[in-house]
Amino acid sequence: MTKSFSIKVEDLPLELPLFPLSGALLLPNGQLPLNIFEPRYLNMILDALGGTRLIGMVQPLSGANKERPELHRTGCAGRIISFSETRDGRLLIVLGGVSRFDIVSDFEVERGYRIAHVCWDRFAHDMVLEEIQLEKEVLLESVRAYLAHQKLSVEWKSLEVLEIPELVDTLACSLPFSPREKQGLLEAAVVEDRYHLVKALCEFGIGFSGDTGTQAH
Repeated sequence: MTKSFSIKVEDLPLELPLFPLSGALLLPNGQLPLNIFEPRYLNMILDALGGTRLIGMVQPLSGANKERPELHRTGCAGRIISFSETRDGRLLIVLGGVSRFDIVSDFEVERGYRIAHVCWDRFAHDMVLEEIQLEKEVLLESVRAYLAHQKLSVEWKSLEVLEIPELVDTLACSLPFSPREKQGLLEAAVVEDRYHLVKALCEFGIGFSGDTGTQAH
């Protein structure tokens, strides 16, 4: 089974515009809505729309300089699958995950954003949706308990119809994990690894208090 985007690994570009954003996770089978308002990133989106429609989401390193932060070396490319413009000049877009990448080097262009030379080799398997035998309900039970503990709610019907790869990556992208935890999910090699990590993070979030680091009673 292949992904809905008709992009082959060999057709992926060797240069990719970067959107550094802490706490924002995109995965190959997930989606990420974004509200774009900063001029350099408005430039980036408009340029991407005139080209490959691909954007590289990557997290800055913790404590990095905000203007030109050092970045994690692994990110995920997303294709702009929808966009609209607001009356005040913002762009509302949705990225559909395509494949993860490693940054080889990066540079800034005249229009203010950064472009990376990237390598896709480690993540060629991201371009294929695999048939995976994992228990969906077991994962959802952990997620339900976690969300109840966090006093959050989701649209369960929309989750329950997803196949395992989309479900795992959608949960990983949307649950309120820390930036460090999200980077761990991004770098997990395959969907099975992300399945077990999402489940473990949910169970950890129920058993321990994120504010104090002590076990909740």
